[in-house]
Amino acid sequence: MSAHDVFLLGGVFPGTAPAATLRRVVSYARQAETAGLDGVWTAEHHFIEYGASPSATLMAAHLLAATANIQVGTAVAVLSNRHPVALGEEAATLDALAPGRFRLGVGRGGPWIDLDVFATGLERYERGFDEGLRLLARWLSGDHEVAHTGEFFDVLPVRPMPPGTGAPIWVAATGEGTARLAGRLGLPLILGMHAPDEEHCSLIGAWRAEAEAAGHDPDVAEHCSTHLAQVADTPAAADRLRASLTELLTRGVGQYVSLKPGRAQRDHAAYVDWMSERHAVGTASHVAERLAASAEATGVARQLLLVEGLGDPEAVRDNIAALGQALSTAGTAASAAAGP
Repeated sequence: MSAHDVFLLGGVFPGTAPAATLRRVVSYARQAETAGLDGVWTAEHHFIEYGASPSATLMAAHLLAATANIQVGTAVAVLSNRHPVALGEEAATLDALAPGRFRLGVGRGGPWIDLDVFATGLERYERGFDEGLRLLARWLSGDHEVAHTGEFFDVLPVRPMPPGTGAPIWVAATGEGTARLAGRLGLPLILGMHAPDEEHCSLIGAWRAEAEAAGHDPDVAEHCSTHLAQVADTPAAADRLRASLTELLTRGVGQYVSLKPGRAQRDHAAYVDWMSERHAVGTASHVAERLAASAEATGVARQLLLVEGLGDPEAVRDNIAALGQALSTAGTAASAAAGP
């Protein structure tokens, strides 16, 4: 049985102030809980309007307090900008305050100017992710004392407080190297919406080989995949989605400042067209069928749904409600077909 969560980017759409955008994220999380969805994951960006929230853990803390039962995750906290112990302390605190509801997802991020602003440096992005992830996993493992000596971090023997519970850390993987690292550590993956199901299967295969070699049970990991999800009953609604998302990507992603000049720029309009064709965009029944087909093809049962594409808050909340209804109906039909 698949689980369906919303993925809240927190993008600043035209005519909206960043502060209002952040408040909308909270309203969308509440709508997701009302609609019967399983969870909500929040993104983190710095210095750009592609995402207004600079701290996924801070936003997660607020969403945990603003909701009652729904799971809340980070997709993702950028590990290259953070000290693993500081991030581990935040994660353990949220897990203690909302037992069983918080999910920590981390990622490498990109070669952006935040590395310079936060004084972690390009080397942390290029070479330090492995060490940072291992230290973070050790901190949250439940050990009574943690010490570490490495190239990027030196930690004298200290007591984690509050202690971790050994809960999984989800790792965003866009390439085989990161997937293999997560497999060696037995950590589940977050797979991006930029790649087709076939590529997700390839990354999971690489992850599985490393997990088995390291002695982890690959069948207990709950991987996540991200999907554009929009109930659009008319061609006009789909066209409106394409225009809105293209504008956000062109303006917001265009504000990234890279520490590695010369990186190729994506054709955002073509990318949105590709996503609209490959992802769950269309009638309610088509959306449910497309998500079910992806889950069957990849074996990934937890799906994170990007729901904010239209930008307008009323339209986004309506989309969340429609997704909840469509997926509930599909789940009931699948259970009935399966029989007792």
